[in-house]
Amino acid sequence: MRTLNWLWRGFLFFVLFAFALNNRHEVDLHWFWGYHWQAPMVMVVLAVFGMGCVSGVLAMLPSWWRHRKDAKQRLRWLPDAVSMAESPVASTAYSSGPASRSGPLTLPAELPFPPDMPAPRKPAK
Repeated sequence: MRTLNWLWRGFLFFVLFAFALNNRHEVDLHWFWGYHWQAPMVMVVLAVFGMGCVSGVLAMLPSWWRHRKDAKQRLRWLPDAVSMAESPVASTAYSSGPASRSGPLTLPAELPFPPDMPAPRKPAK
């Protein structure tokens, strides 16, 4: 399977390289107000691909930030190493970071959703 994967990658590289060699001619890009720019076709395609990748990453950033925020909130739900049943003196049942935990981790019964499932975006009605 690994060999097939590398053969596919080699074939794809060869096809894209042949495409680049066959499209070395200059193209005119006509912008607004009579401005135009000449560049090789390969560079134009590469630039458009790069701009597409950057815009895709920028479009995904809010979702990444939201999931990261949810993950940090879930860490706050994890109990401290000293449970409330063992020590009623402990007033903070949840710690602020994973560095202060030692021992096995157990989840409290009041978790609104399992830790391996995504949190609901809107509360159920």
